[in-house]
Amino acid sequence: MNRTTVYATTSALALPEQSAAPARERCARVPAPVVRDLRDRSGRSPHTLLFGPRDIVVVTGLPGSGKSTLMHRAVRGTRVDSQDTRDRWEARAPRPLPYAVYRPLVRLAHFAGLRRALRRGGGVVVHDCGTQAWVRDWLAREARRRGGALHLLLLDVTPRTALEGQRERGRGVSRYAFLRHRTAAARLIRSVERGDLPAGVTSALLVDRPAADALTTIAFTA
Repeated sequence: MNRTTVYATTSALALPEQSAAPARERCARVPAPVVRDLRDRSGRSPHTLLFGPRDIVVVTGLPGSGKSTLMHRAVRGTRVDSQDTRDRWEARAPRPLPYAVYRPLVRLAHFAGLRRALRRGGGVVVHDCGTQAWVRDWLAREARRRGGALHLLLLDVTPRTALEGQRERGRGVSRYAFLRHRTAAARLIRSVERGDLPAGVTSALLVDRPAADALTTIAFTA
């Protein structure tokens, strides 16, 4: 595992891009996965994350961990957040209609919007709940096809913090769903800590709440 240190003086952090070598050469020389741990840095985390112009960044973590908040505040460029899609549908749906009734339509609309964003070819930041490995597989294939790289940005917060976040926004998930998310997120974080990244992922960043709060810009190079 290639674990790169981020020094206290770092204000911007550039993530590795996909190699520009021919496809045959890239297959023969697969780069080691990169893991950057930005947790427990006492306010010395970078304020800016820079990715390649065709890269895809997946923001993942527990429901209520602050994924949407971070994306809305920091992303400069195209972002695809399932919460935005849900909000649009809820604004149009009759008030007595439970969300569970039209949830499948929201999911279809979200993935249709993601597909359109990917087709445009530029850098994209994507919201992911952390339980859908098939989505990451799809994004990894798309990153390879477009000559970019796939990165994970993992928000590592305690279940208590995540539940408080759900209460603050006035929207939560069922106890069963939260347990499922918690199990999947913990498994993914343990895997990344070992340097064992999901297939197709070039790098992963582990951030806690202070590190996430310190981020002001997530952008893509020209």
